[in-house]
Amino acid sequence: MRKISYSHWPKPPSACCANQLCQIPAHAQVCVAGLVILRQRPGTAKGVIFITLEDETETVNIVVWRKIFERYRRAVISARLMRVTGRLQRADGVTHVIAEKIEDISPLLDHLVTPVEKTIGKSAT
Repeated sequence: MRKISYSHWPKPPSACCANQLCQIPAHAQVCVAGLVILRQRPGTAKGVIFITLEDETETVNIVVWRKIFERYRRAVISARLMRVTGRLQRADGVTHVIAEKIEDISPLLDHLVTPVEKTIGKSAT
């Protein structure tokens, strides 16, 4: 697997695929997007929320500290499709994105079912 140079991965607002995160240096600022498949708020986590996003390649673990949750509460609670910008963290073989900005991009889901016009067989006039 080719390693991505520190300066050559998609930078925010462009989103990285989940399977690229292992190639990006720790503490780098990244943007990821995906379907929200899990939200957890364990009682023992002192107000921290854990979100799992899934894109077409893998899943991404998101850590949302209480202050960030309060700022982006609506997006954290209601988003079906989410974009998160934050810092990449690695600990004990697990990669997380520590959220700094959270966006509900659920309206983009409607575009997934928009039919593509067939252009095969049409000639330019």
